[in-house]
Amino acid sequence: MADLAVKAVVLGLLGLALAVPEWERFSDKAMDARAVVYPIGLLLVPAAWLLVGRPRGAAYPLLADLLVSLPWAVDLLGNALDLFDAVVWFDDAAHLVNWAMLAAALALLLPRGLPPGVRVLLVAGCGCLAALVWEVGEYATFVRGGPEEATAYADTLGDMVLGTLGALLAGAVVTRLRARGPR
Repeated sequence: MADLAVKAVVLGLLGLALAVPEWERFSDKAMDARAVVYPIGLLLVPAAWLLVGRPRGAAYPLLADLLVSLPWAVDLLGNALDLFDAVVWFDDAAHLVNWAMLAAALALLLPRGLPPGVRVLLVAGCGCLAALVWEVGEYATFVRGGPEEATAYADTLGDMVLGTLGALLAGAVVTRLRARGPR
């Protein structure tokens, strides 16, 4: 089960970040906040499945669960492997791809009967809002007052544009694939 393996990677890396907070790849990266937010993110699909109710005869949404779990792993692996600092384009790619995965999960979980345009715009709008909330949280937890603050405006705008673009693309792709057939 890939979704459980990804969840284990996330929890293991969070444990490492909390156990060795002075490691330069995790220091000043708001790992305490991530240790709260990321496990909540890992539980979103299972909790919704249990609390909202399972549609009769529907299988557990494994793909949506995996798509919600992967961005947390990408972020933590990016820090652990020093990709955010060593690879100049990694941060931008992570914002685009991570928001695309999260938005694709939402697109998969939305009711099938939505008109295609509504699905695409709803997914893009939710992705844009989520990107904004993420950037505000990022600013509040480790950008404000730090060395990144001088360049935060341009970086934040770029990250929000990439997150929104990723969500829009995911909404369009999932909507198109859903129009082709039941899977």
